[in-house]
Amino acid sequence: MKKIFLSFFILFGLSNNFAQQTAPNYIKSIQLRPLGDTVFNHIVPLGKTLELSFDDLEGDQKDYYYKLELMTHDWKKSNLIANQYIEGFQSNIIFNVENSFNTFQNYTHYSVQFPNQNTRITKSGNYLLSVLDEVEDVIFTRRFTLYENTVTVGVSVSRSRDTKNMNEAQTVNFLVNHSQLQINNPSQEIHVAILQNENWNTAITDIQPQFFRPNQLIYNYTRKTNFWGGNEYLFFDNKIIRNASINVAKVERKEIFHNYLYPYKNRVVKSYTYNPDINGQFLVRTVEASSPKTEADYAMMHFALEVEDGIPNKEVYLYGGFNNFSLSKENKMFFDASSNTYRTQFLLKQGFYNYTFVTKDDNGFISEADIRGNFSKTENDYTVIVYYKAFGALFDRVIGVGTIKFEGER
Repeated sequence: MKKIFLSFFILFGLSNNFAQQTAPNYIKSIQLRPLGDTVFNHIVPLGKTLELSFDDLEGDQKDYYYKLELMTHDWKKSNLIANQYIEGFQSNIIFNVENSFNTFQNYTHYSVQFPNQNTRITKSGNYLLSVLDEVEDVIFTRRFTLYENTVTVGVSVSRSRDTKNMNEAQTVNFLVNHSQLQINNPSQEIHVAILQNENWNTAITDIQPQFFRPNQLIYNYTRKTNFWGGNEYLFFDNKIIRNASINVAKVERKEIFHNYLYPYKNRVVKSYTYNPDINGQFLVRTVEASSPKTEADYAMMHFALEVEDGIPNKEVYLYGGFNNFSLSKENKMFFDASSNTYRTQFLLKQGFYNYTFVTKDDNGFISEADIRGNFSKTENDYTVIVYYKAFGALFDRVIGVGTIKFEGER
């Protein structure tokens, strides 16, 4: 039964994994977040300013363009045309371009804010943001969601109500209060998405309310809204790139700096380790300059995973917000049989980073549990998005969002 339950979770994640365009290796440090906030949300109120930023390590100034597209609740293209949800231009050049200064790794920093004088979004909903080159090829994509505050969403989280997995999983329940909105047929007009740590790869969708009260929809499941707890993310901080620092064991100066992290030891018996994290995200920073966006340097980061033996029939990847929680050739780890160690290395900009290890089997199933385990006491952020499409309407509005930080039952 445990294997069946595991497959249930993984299949849910894969079925909701809308394919995003993975950035090429020379595009780094992609961030999409609210302007001026110290949070990592891509789900924000309609009208709030978002900023996209990224670096091009080829170091020359290119013409990059952005393009915004309204999507449905399940991330298909909307039936609306651009001028029905955007005032101004749907696509435009990214004007804010700066060269790196006093760094060993040259790069060009690009940034753009939404809304801006050329583009203003007028409708709530899911949006796909694409960055294009001068011949209109897509370089990478990111998703974000703009919402209205038409309904109130109350969210609660507890350790799993399924006794078979109560120490490994967490159950999300919620209710939607819609006194300001008449909903005639919830099964047709309302859709919801539940996200753990704003990661769409593991989102739960396609669920219906179990109970109805006047102006209220109640979602109170035992298994259907369960998430694996995971473990707290590992982290390092190389804001001082020249010397060993938090979880950086050794530094070498070559053409650029090479930072070697302490190896992580995989054990048969998994253990929960509490440490405050930022749920897989990263923050660019340096104490050696005043402007991290152009003066923070890049280091070749070396990661190592020590195992008792190779993990058969599975590939191992490094995973986190730094690569949009995706699996690519760059973050795949390779097994060194002479030391029973998985290794990988790639460039990252100075800062504070969360990361973890995941495995992928021959069927494409991805698991965070094989190496670091699942624990119901793990701290996680949960977000519930409520979509509304009335009979005859042409697009999915986002009428409310509920959030909660689950601190774990210790």
